[in-house]
Amino acid sequence: MAMFDNLSEGIKKVFLAGVGAVVIGAEKSQELVDELIKKGELSVEQGKALNEELTRKVKETADGASDEVLKARMSMMTPEERDAWIARAQKIAENLKVEDAEYEVEVTEEAEADDAVEPEAADVETDPEA
Repeated sequence: MAMFDNLSEGIKKVFLAGVGAVVIGAEKSQELVDELIKKGELSVEQGKALNEELTRKVKETADGASDEVLKARMSMMTPEERDAWIARAQKIAENLKVEDAEYEVEVTEEAEADDAVEPEAADVETDPEA
């Protein structure tokens, strides 16, 4: 089992190195776009479009790498371990849904409270000379 732990750790390191490379690449591409805009070789709109395209490609690359790491990790598991891992992942997803729903309720209640306060504040007139 220690051999699999080391392999898993190695995969994690490779994945993190890949993510780091993607992030550095994204930062450098943003710098390049900014420099081209500054020099007038790209318009601001062209720069925005190029940056959006580069961001999309970076996300696709990172997602693909993440999928490959997940597949490699799961391939090393027994069917029972895989089922247990999936059950844990589902539980985490359910907890996140609950947290998201609670957050939405909070935001809605705060917005409603702000709406209820604003008309009252608008009804109060102040006389700056008084």
